[in-house]
Amino acid sequence: MTTTPAAGPGHDPGTFREDWLEGLADAYARTVRRVPDTFGVVGRHAPRPGKVAVVIGGGSGHYPAFAGLVGPGLADAAAVGDVFASPSAEQVYRTARAADGGAGVLFSYGNYAGDVMHFGLAARRLAAEGTDVRTVLVTDDVASGPPPVAGQEVDPSRDRRGVAGDFFVFKVAGAAAERGDDLAAVARAAEHANAMTRTFGAAFAGCTLPGAGEPLFTVDAGTTELGMGIHGEPGLRTTRHLTAAELADALVDNLLQELPEPPTGNDGRVAVLLNGLGRTKYEEMFVVYRQVNRRLRAAGLRPHRPEVGEFVTSFDMAGVSLSVMLLDDELAALYDAPCDTPAFRSLPGEHTEAADLRPSAPAPAPAAAPAAATDAPGTDLPATAALQAALDLIAAHEDELGRLDAVAGDGDHGIGIVRGLRAAVRAARAAEPGPSADPRSAGAALLAAGLALADASGGASGALYGTLLAETGAVLTRADGYSTALFADAADAAQRAVSQLGGARVGDKTMLDALDPFRAELHARAGEPLPGAWKAAAQSATRAAAATADLTPSRGRAARMGPLGHGHPDPGATSLALLLTATADHLDR
Repeated sequence: MTTTPAAGPGHDPGTFREDWLEGLADAYARTVRRVPDTFGVVGRHAPRPGKVAVVIGGGSGHYPAFAGLVGPGLADAAAVGDVFASPSAEQVYRTARAADGGAGVLFSYGNYAGDVMHFGLAARRLAAEGTDVRTVLVTDDVASGPPPVAGQEVDPSRDRRGVAGDFFVFKVAGAAAERGDDLAAVARAAEHANAMTRTFGAAFAGCTLPGAGEPLFTVDAGTTELGMGIHGEPGLRTTRHLTAAELADALVDNLLQELPEPPTGNDGRVAVLLNGLGRTKYEEMFVVYRQVNRRLRAAGLRPHRPEVGEFVTSFDMAGVSLSVMLLDDELAALYDAPCDTPAFRSLPGEHTEAADLRPSAPAPAPAAAPAAATDAPGTDLPATAALQAALDLIAAHEDELGRLDAVAGDGDHGIGIVRGLRAAVRAARAAEPGPSADPRSAGAALLAAGLALADASGGASGALYGTLLAETGAVLTRADGYSTALFADAADAAQRAVSQLGGARVGDKTMLDALDPFRAELHARAGEPLPGAWKAAAQSATRAAAATADLTPSRGRAARMGPLGHGHPDPGATSLALLLTATADHLDR
């Protein structure tokens, strides 16, 4: 999972709340407006006479919570405090007044001491003025306290915190108010949603507040904090850095043991929210959700309209949380009801479960597999054995290739080429049935390997490497026997194809700068035995790849670096030299 600190614009901490709220109101004027002289927003649809006003709130730093969840079908207004701080009672009061349509006000917010006190004070003032007010605290964080005990009154200071489960409770309350329920019914629906909701989270890195030079809190490198709160509150335990699947398992395991008794009418349906805490990439969250979905279904649960994204963040914290809400027909109808807010929209209509959209046949196995999973390389025919040798050597230099590629901004060359070569080895093994002395058999294997490498590796490097292997294979399929001259001709064909495809020339700081001297050396030694000629040509390619450190890139994504590209060998030329060297070592055996 991503742990690298995110870079962003500088912020004036003294005006941060004002600045971002004004920007939100400007950007989403069609949905929300600022409450005058208040750090709060109210929906364009509010107030609506005769409708219960759902007012939410909390500190800045958690967007989309809270101001991003204001709009028809969800909250009517949100009061916003400074970063990780409650809005004041005065701000809450003014915000509620702006949303009140005369049918009463429902306050809902996470169970934090500051919020409880300030919202509570605002509620007292509203009540004294004749406004009916109800409050529903969100207490979904299973890591923050002991489980509720039926029939036992619990000290509010020891109650659980409210984290991403806020979203479920707000959504249900907003939908109940939108359909015209009275205040008591809206409060009951919100309380039911809270009682059916559980959340567990994990963090990989802390967050840095606006204007601060150091993180508010830190997570030790190479570790994961299980159960950490959205303000950096300590979690249950620290563990080693987890893979995506291990993280999903930890999230699900901690929730399954905490799920409440299912409500009457529950048939296994659960609303599911995998929530990013501010820095974790969506693609990474989808990888986690893949395993979450499998685990929930294995436990007999049916994810209903799952959501993956940012709903309750912690500024730029790296981490995720998993929330589930057990559904009955009433909660499902309210959760499915349409809404329109800056951060979340739900359209009217039927919501089909993901499982219903999947093909009945199982999906094919993923192409990538560890290098150790390749089959008996000692029995491989020439093309497959050479590719296996190249895979072994390049895999040993994967990190180095990644560092070289990072100079141009990506850093994925090593990963991509290793992934592509694994696929190439498998494809070659399946396509090389002929005897070892037949180059046509090796040619067929290289043709298949080229397509497989390009498919698995992707990107420009994958396409160019795939072309190189395929063009070499095409020449071999027309030959009757191996020779140095044959491979010199194959190198010529490969160089022409790579140059035409990528538009590069020798000297542009690309893989061609290693391929061209290799080609030239093979031609110079065309009458010599192949093993010795190939070894000498591979040495020429290795020297040329190192010399690319003195070149200025002029093609590909590295070209934008200009003079900054000096001093670092080209990753494509380096990986090609490794491939050619590995093949030379194989031929020497």
